[in-house]
Amino acid sequence: MHISVELTFTPLQDSYEPEIISFIKRLRASGFTVLENPLSTQVYGAYDEVMCMLQKEIKAALQGVEGGLMYIKIVKSDRSDYEPNF
Repeated sequence: MHISVELTFTPLQDSYEPEIISFIKRLRASGFTVLENPLSTQVYGAYDEVMCMLQKEIKAALQGVEGGLMYIKIVKSDRSDYEPNF
């Protein structure tokens, strides 16, 4: 089963950019399809493999900040090739 995951990481501290950049770079290095926009990062792949990687990387991201929010949306399908038709 393939999934599409949308992640938004929001550190609750003044100096937040380094932690977000580090998190995104680790996702990019994962080997999965990773797409970014100014508001979120999307990861696409097989459920078990993506979730295993995310469990590790989300833990590392949250350990790197004093406080933070991680918003996650999961869709059951690979939407990496989605193009609006309007």
